[in-house]
This record gives sequence, structure tokens and C-alpha cells, in this order.
Amino acid sequence: MSTGESWGPAEPAGPTGAAVRKRALRRAAVALGGGAAAAVYLWHTDPHQPGQLLIPCPFKWATGLLCPLCGGTRMAYDLMHGEVVTAFHDNAVLLTLGGPVVAYAVGRRLVAGLRGRVYRPRLSGRGNAVVLGIAAVWMLARNLVG
Repeated sequence: MSTGESWGPAEPAGPTGAAVRKRALRRAAVALGGGAAAAVYLWHTDPHQPGQLLIPCPFKWATGLLCPLCGGTRMAYDLMHGEVVTAFHDNAVLLTLGGPVVAYAVGRRLVAGLRGRVYRPRLSGRGNAVVLGIAAVWMLARNLVG
């Protein structure tokens, strides 16, 4: 075997900056289109009224308890209709903490993708503990207080 030969196929090179940008734009367009379609449907479907065709919370269905995300659909509906106080009542923690965190993560991923880089958010063990702790305290508080 000569020194120029290799034993297996060449390792694939990572995606180029142009490929990452194209993929980021494609994913953003798909997410925007799906989000817009869901928003149009939700705009005309009042989740505060019974009998609406919406996906019920599986945790609430199985246990009868509110999960940390319960009220998120009602909250989104209320925000789209300019009812911020009602949205806060539907799920205060999701509105005040979840919204900004998701906006930051999505924005950071989109900006990195447009720059030809891949952004992979990572939570440390402490970060996971904080998120789970907030969710647990919120779930307990809203089920005990009512």
C-alpha cells in the first residue's frame, strides 16, 4: 500500500457557509409559513369557548392537573387579539419567561444561519435544573392556588 492510499472513504467536509445560509432561510420560511397558518386558524377559533377543534393538553387529560404549558393556546389567542391582561392570566410564567427565551433562541439561530454558522443552544446541568425547577414550582403553584 502506498502512502497516498486510504482505507476508507474520505471524510465528508462540513457544510459550506452558503449551504448553511440556504438551509437557515428554508427552515425559517417553513416555520414562518406553518406559524402563519396556525395563527390564522387560531385567530378564528376561540379556545375560551368549549367545543373548539384544538389539541387538548395530554397531561391535563390524564391527570386533571394543569401542566406548566397549559393555557399557552389561550394565551396566544389573547395576545393576537390585544388582550395582554387576559393572556397574563392564562399563563403568566410562559408569557413573561418563555416568550423572551424562545424569541432569543430563534433570533440567535437565524442570525447565525444567515452568517453561515450553525448555532446549537446548550443548557448546562445548572440551566436544566433552573428550567425544571421553575416549571415544577409554577405547576405546583397554579394547581394549589387554583
